Amino acid sequence: MPAGYFSYALLTGLATALVIAAYTDIKRREIDNTLNAAIALAAPVYWLSMGLGWEAIGFQLGLALVTFAIACALFVAGQMGGGDVKLLTALALWFTPASFLQLVVLMAILGGAGSVAMAALNMKREPGESLRDAAATFAAIGWVGLAGAVLFALATGRPLIDGATLQSIRAILPQGWIMGLVALAVLAVFILGFLHIVRRQKSRIPVPYGVAIAVAGLWVLGRHAVQVSHIAG
Repeated sequence: MPAGYFSYALLTGLATALVIAAYTDIKRREIDNTLNAAIALAAPVYWLSMGLGWEAIGFQLGLALVTFAIACALFVAGQMGGGDVKLLTALALWFTPASFLQLVVLMAILGGAGSVAMAALNMKREPGESLRDAAATFAAIGWVGLAGAVLFALATGRPLIDGATLQSIRAILPQGWIMGLVALAVLAVFILGFLHIVRRQKSRIPVPYGVAIAVAGLWVLGRHAVQVSHIAG
């Protein structure tokens, strides 16, 4: 099998593993150690298929070590599960630093949006707090909407706000200080809404962060496959 096709086969296997990781994380709130080990152990085979030199391999190992250290700190802080730590570390062996950074950014956006949405649904409603509940709903919808807009911008290569939209906003609010006041007011509502969401949680919710990692990995993998076609022939 030519090296290029073999590299594609390995990437297809990685994509399949990510789908399985997302499924098990949703179903059982855990990612199997055997799956994470398989992803990590298959990475050196992928390096050989890509013809990576010792320097490039050293970069991949260093990236994995840094990722593991940071992810462990998040695990100790209760922000990430053990399976998530292993999965993210294993993926660091596959992607270049630039591609992996994009994966982490997408993971944070997706994970944050999912966490806020689930926390908003997990709120305990108290009488006489309709305004605070409304602010919490506004904050949750705003965060999820912003995450969706960022993902759309990344997918299409377009900016979040183009020049024409900025000109329209300036036409409506010609004074810079007015725009500043509006921005501060929106930020204040967001902060109050988030604080209310945190205070009114019924219980601690297990967020399937592995799903965010898997989806981000699949997203970046699609673009990564294009690089493989140029490098491996």
